[in-house]
Amino acid sequence: MFRFAQPWFLLLALLGPALAFLYYRLRPARPKLKFSDLSPLKQLPATTRSRFSEAPLWLLAAGIACLAFGLARPQHGDAQEEISGEGVDIIVALDTSWSMRSMDFGSKNRLEMAKQVTKDFIVKRPYDRIGLVVFSAIAFTHCPLTTDHQILLNFVDRVTFCRREHDGTAIGNAIAVATERIKDSKVKSKIIILVTDGENNRGIDPIQGAEIAKAFKVRIYPIAIYNPNGFMQPVDDPIFGTRYVVARPQIDENMMEQIAQTTGGKYFRASDPKALQNVFAEIDKMEKSKVEVKRYYRYSEKFTPWVVFALGMIVLGLALQETYFRRIP
Repeated sequence: MFRFAQPWFLLLALLGPALAFLYYRLRPARPKLKFSDLSPLKQLPATTRSRFSEAPLWLLAAGIACLAFGLARPQHGDAQEEISGEGVDIIVALDTSWSMRSMDFGSKNRLEMAKQVTKDFIVKRPYDRIGLVVFSAIAFTHCPLTTDHQILLNFVDRVTFCRREHDGTAIGNAIAVATERIKDSKVKSKIIILVTDGENNRGIDPIQGAEIAKAFKVRIYPIAIYNPNGFMQPVDDPIFGTRYVVARPQIDENMMEQIAQTTGGKYFRASDPKALQNVFAEIDKMEKSKVEVKRYYRYSEKFTPWVVFALGMIVLGLALQETYFRRIP
């Protein structure tokens, strides 16, 4: 944050150019000597002294302008915010199983697209606490609830696919871990955004996990991220190496809808990048809470360089006027 503490002093910046203009218009006539013929003198080359004879005047004008900027007290401030009121606590549960490698969205796979839209969602909610849980066959907290969204964005960037031995989709475990992280929150709105692309094949029953979330008044918004027309799935061929084949998605939408209904949330189907963005936009509108923000600024003075530079130009102009550019008479 940049400002001038006394901006009216900026009007003095016009004083320097005004004085230079008045000097040119009102300066007294210089003493003259009469010569019979000056034509031979016109053929002489111009000297540095003659070219820059008015330099002291413009140095004085620029010095006065810089001094005006210094007197206006330029300041740079750091913003500090004090947030009061009840916001929203959100846990994003992100599937990192190997099926998320599928190229449903052109040049990006499912995980890359989910990470990008998740980051956009985080940026648009600056006053909510948001955390991140990642899951495959196991689920764990990647980032606890925090209002430091820059740290959270860094954690999202680091999310990658699970190890081969941990491949699987434990949706129930993801719900349980996310609920454990958010259940003790004192805010009214507690939300889990579940982003996955498959069926539950590991861990506890997802419906049991939803019942646990319901007991702690946590709403779940499941998001199925896939292309219903099929996708290119990488296959490791021992002869030809990795190749891609068309595969059909396997999504247990009935389970997703039941999870949402149990907790009072809503199920979304994200079949393309634009639809996925619309999902987060709709959740953003549905779950917004009012918060009161007080912003404070701590300013530091930046006038010193301007004043030193101004005094330097004024002294230099006066010195040149009385030495190198001195006129006699």
